[in-house]
Amino acid sequence: MTRAAPEPVQVVKQRRDAALSALVSGVPYIAYLGVTFDRRGDELTAVLPFREDLIGNPFLPAIHGGVTAAFLEVTAMVTLNWTWLWGDLEAGALDLDAMASGQLPRLPKTIDFTVDYLRSGLPRDAYGRARVTRSGRRYASVQAEAWQDNRDRPFAQATAHFLMPRGQQG
Repeated sequence: MTRAAPEPVQVVKQRRDAALSALVSGVPYIAYLGVTFDRRGDELTAVLPFREDLIGNPFLPAIHGGVTAAFLEVTAMVTLNWTWLWGDLEAGALDLDAMASGQLPRLPKTIDFTVDYLRSGLPRDAYGRARVTRSGRRYASVQAEAWQDNRDRPFAQATAHFLMPRGQQG
């Protein structure tokens, strides 16, 4: 029995990058904040490049709490969507051209979002990662954290719950 030849690595990378780009470009606020995602296999790291207009308290100075919350929510949301769509992406079942033109599959919706501010976000780049702690047919639970210089010293963390789309499997 002959096995099909595996796809070239470059083709797999291009498909994954195109899907991630489509997910991120589907939310204009991500572009407004300047958040990008560094992808290594199925693991995503969100990057929030520092800009002066992100400062909420110029006396400290500290990143605005709303920016921090938005960064964590975006990190959680994109990570959940990425995880949820991974199987279809790897199987080649997603139409990447349709996704690039804005026709995204139905995606999970935020139910609630809680942020714990652990310390001030300093005037420098911030990084974030999220972990899907539960993903069922009805809802998903995600934990996210943001750090700057030291991953072991997050400046904020969040817990989010999402309503999963009905009638679709991830």
